[in-house]
Amino acid sequence: MDFLSKLSPQLLIAIVLSAINGVMMYFFAGKMLHILQLGGYKIKSINAYLKETKFKYIARLIILCFLSAACMMVANALLDGHGEFWSYIGLIFYFYFSIVFIINVYQAPQKTPLKQTHRMNRLSFVVFLLSSALTFGLIAVFTEYVPSVKFGIIAITPIFTYLIVLVSHYICVPVEFLSRQIYIGRAKRKLKKMPNLIKIGITGSYGKTTTKHILNVMLSKKYDVCMSPYSFNTPMGLTKVVNQYLKPNNDVLICEMGARQVGDIAYLCKLIQPKHAIITSVSNQHLSTFGTEKNVYKAKKELVDAISDGYICFNAQNLGSKQMFDECKKNKILCGINNEDCFANITNIKTDKNGSTFDLTIDKKTISCQTKLLGIGNLEDIALASGLAYTLGVKLNEIKSAITTLKPMPHRLEVLQENGLTIIDNSYNASVESSTEALNTLKMFDGDKIVVTPGLVELGEKEFDANVVLGEQISKVASKIIIVNETNKQALQNGLKQGGFNESNIYFTENLNLAKDKLKEIAKNGDVILFENDLPDSYI
Repeated sequence: MDFLSKLSPQLLIAIVLSAINGVMMYFFAGKMLHILQLGGYKIKSINAYLKETKFKYIARLIILCFLSAACMMVANALLDGHGEFWSYIGLIFYFYFSIVFIINVYQAPQKTPLKQTHRMNRLSFVVFLLSSALTFGLIAVFTEYVPSVKFGIIAITPIFTYLIVLVSHYICVPVEFLSRQIYIGRAKRKLKKMPNLIKIGITGSYGKTTTKHILNVMLSKKYDVCMSPYSFNTPMGLTKVVNQYLKPNNDVLICEMGARQVGDIAYLCKLIQPKHAIITSVSNQHLSTFGTEKNVYKAKKELVDAISDGYICFNAQNLGSKQMFDECKKNKILCGINNEDCFANITNIKTDKNGSTFDLTIDKKTISCQTKLLGIGNLEDIALASGLAYTLGVKLNEIKSAITTLKPMPHRLEVLQENGLTIIDNSYNASVESSTEALNTLKMFDGDKIVVTPGLVELGEKEFDANVVLGEQISKVASKIIIVNETNKQALQNGLKQGGFNESNIYFTENLNLAKDKLKEIAKNGDVILFENDLPDSYI
């Protein structure tokens, strides 16, 4: 092309601009990359996000391109004939609008920040390379055939953000597959070298993280325990646990096992090969990914199917878990509350805002216990952990001691005091059961009550009706509510109206940060505030 021979001075500018725009495009793609990571690097997660948000992100990119192009055309028209240099001034508008766009995106609240893992770094680099190549290619073609456009063509490149992410993802697939196999192979070899390691898998629609932590405290009375931290419950998450956290001196490995589709837990079981298991619950949470309750049940049962001669603990309070217990023909343990058929049974419960006291009976032996944890749901988790811990040799007095030391999990009925306000933080993705439990806990506290919530999400077709019920429940407990985001606004309002809630005390904000600002206006000293559920980043 004559582009290379005739425009050699501009060639350097084109290369520099392409590299700069490659960086800009990486930031444009940042939100999609984040959603891709949260969705387990499945393209359908981005598609679901775009659909859920009514393609607002794409629309904003189109507006950005339109504004940039329009301003550049006006600038070029006004400065035409003043020299070659001035023809590039229009690019300032593109970079200005781009920077404003990026700042707004990255200032939005993030529940789970983007993690710059090795995989994400590789993917980001490919995004940068493709974006730079696309920019340079467009400049070369349009300079050759439409010289009047000059470098202004880069203003349309944000439109290709989704395509760039899509192509980058599929380019990286073979590399990631090879890398994953190497990493998983290393973990399998390490586990093989530890034949006496007691491996425990925990799954459920809710309660698995809390149960994991409680079991860790109990088993630590007798064993050297390695527990998967945070929500490391995916194949690569658990592989990282084995490779980086598991030590040769560990006696027990506790693994939380999450799933978004049938087959996920079966895959985790092939990797970890658990000896024992706990099924905390089976509910309609995450129906947006599982599709049906039958699929949820099938996915959780994969852990049961993987256990050969070990013990499996089931939650008698949860219908799905109880059904699984009834069907199970293996070594099974039923744990629950006020149920004489349970191996581990909690009775004589007394609760207040400071915690709970209760009797715990295991294998017909009873101890009196006290805990700072709030809510019946936490007692269910204590029963499950106690049943398995006792079966694995932890003494009753050690279990009692462990229960006394338990601390609330962050964002799970966590009570805080802040500027004269009592905060009940239950902002982790909540189930229908957890939301009901949180409202029952809220009733225990004195003072005016304010609920901050976006409602329940990831419930598929049942989401609207579930939030109508939630709104009605809130109307019976709280005096004020702040509804966060539009996702479930109408459903919550319908429920509140059915419950006779004062409409003047219903407030609406776009995000959690604005909700906190609104609290500063409406909350007074002595009020009790419940942060119930939080929108996943894919909804923001």
